[in-house]
Amino acid sequence: MATTALPDVDIRGARALTAGGSGRFDSAVLTLASGQELVVRVPTDAAAAHDAEAQLLALRALTPGVRDLLPFAAAEIAGTAPLEDAGRVVVTSYLDGYQVDAAQVPAGRGVAVEMGTALAALHALPPSVVRAAGLPERGPREARDALERLLDVVGRSGRVPVRLMVRWREAVEDERLWGYESAVTLGGAHATSFVFRDDAHGVPRVVGLLDWQGLQMGDPALDLHWTESAPHAAHDVFAAYRSSSARSPDRALRTRARLHAELEFARWLVHGIESHDAAVIEDAAGLLDALSGGIGDDPLLADLESAGGADVSEAIALLDRVPRGPREAADTSIHTDAFDPEELSLHADERWDAAPARGGAGSDDTQPLEAGASDETQPLASPDDGATAR
Repeated sequence: MATTALPDVDIRGARALTAGGSGRFDSAVLTLASGQELVVRVPTDAAAAHDAEAQLLALRALTPGVRDLLPFAAAEIAGTAPLEDAGRVVVTSYLDGYQVDAAQVPAGRGVAVEMGTALAALHALPPSVVRAAGLPERGPREARDALERLLDVVGRSGRVPVRLMVRWREAVEDERLWGYESAVTLGGAHATSFVFRDDAHGVPRVVGLLDWQGLQMGDPALDLHWTESAPHAAHDVFAAYRSSSARSPDRALRTRARLHAELEFARWLVHGIESHDAAVIEDAAGLLDALSGGIGDDPLLADLESAGGADVSEAIALLDRVPRGPREAADTSIHTDAFDPEELSLHADERWDAAPARGGAGSDDTQPLEAGASDETQPLASPDDGATAR
């Protein structure tokens, strides 16, 4: 398949690239005669094919001039070719490095600060990057309307605790949350979107960013919602983001990030409803019950500067296990063919490389990865480079 996308390239070998995830893509690392390494990826279903097309569009929007504005790399397209059944094979550059799961991001200098600084640089890109490519653009009003529609759907299900419905309705209706300035975002970055390598002093540096398929003008908080699964590091991520950002101050940024994180479980419920999958519905309802119990008396809106504090519920700690689906026109609805129920279960019998451990305990906290890959949506390389997170 790679040779159809790169007919004039001398490919000398290939090795598997997987971490036993949901398998939405078949992936491999190619070795060329020159010694260069590339990544070939083939979608395994229609949702993955949609993601691949969206990623191609976004990567093409990153012109050399745009890439010069970023302090990290993004994958470059080496070649593509249509597949017989559907979708296409895509070959990109390989971003060598490691990932750190959200629950394993340590506080202080290093990983957390690098993540916040990298996102500030991404959000500082000029809007013309998105507009010139015809990519989605959504302001605060459109974002609120979409969340209101989501709440209408889950409210009719009768499976969401009243406490959560009241909490979410109050947040969506509170004008203080929705005066933000839209920015160029990934439309929902995750901790595993960042590629790290250690510098000469052993300090982790962000050298690449993945998951470009959701590139849009939108709410910056979407790219920070994963911090609710990083209780030890969230403060430092936000502090680094704010200190590196030249944008207008946004007091509600962390509150909206928490709101987006909680609503991931509502979207999982909607997926179960739309796909008529009773097992997913029950699983989502269990997660929502756990979230309701976990938030206790923690108010979302009491202090917009510090909301989403240190006590993170077990349900929010499982946020990294919510599978990511394709994004289309900044749509917040659930795409029913994009989820793997096994990745979102209250029963944690999974291996470390299939999903992060509940509560962040356990195994190795880094994962080598491919260009354009991330933990839930795409396979990852086996953990054989010995890298460690700091």
